[in-house]
Amino acid sequence: MLRRTFLALTASTAMATSAFAAGHSKDIVDTAVEAGNFTTLIAAVEAAGLVETLKGEGPFTVFAPTDEAFAALPEGTVEGLLEDPEALAAVLTYHVVAGKVMSGDLSNNMMATTVNGADVTIMTEGGVMVNDANVVAADIEASNGVIHVIDAVILPPM
Repeated sequence: MLRRTFLALTASTAMATSAFAAGHSKDIVDTAVEAGNFTTLIAAVEAAGLVETLKGEGPFTVFAPTDEAFAALPEGTVEGLLEDPEALAAVLTYHVVAGKVMSGDLSNNMMATTVNGADVTIMTEGGVMVNDANVVAADIEASNGVIHVIDAVILPPM
């Protein structure tokens, strides 16, 4: 269900311009792979069947948790999610916003609706936060969007 919603959203948000794509030759997935500190995230995207979508036109804004962020989850959490593709897709799509949102577009106490359908709260006072995760690197541009690196995995509301 979520994967179909995400794929439908991909088709409806195919707004990337050729000028933007020309300046950034790697998509979000390839950019994350090249960075080297997102191996758990990439494994999760593969397990959830979202690679093709995140390689699509977009644009997407991805709040990308590092390997250290995944390691900080309670023991067994990552393994449990990898065994439940539906729950995994729900968590991963909670880290994605349709459109290209650069750090300069953010404002304090801003709500953003994720591809998951639930909102995240963005705070900009004293540093940028998405829910309880700190943005540790911002505005990493890719051919189909932008990545903001976060130091925690954000979980959708139950």
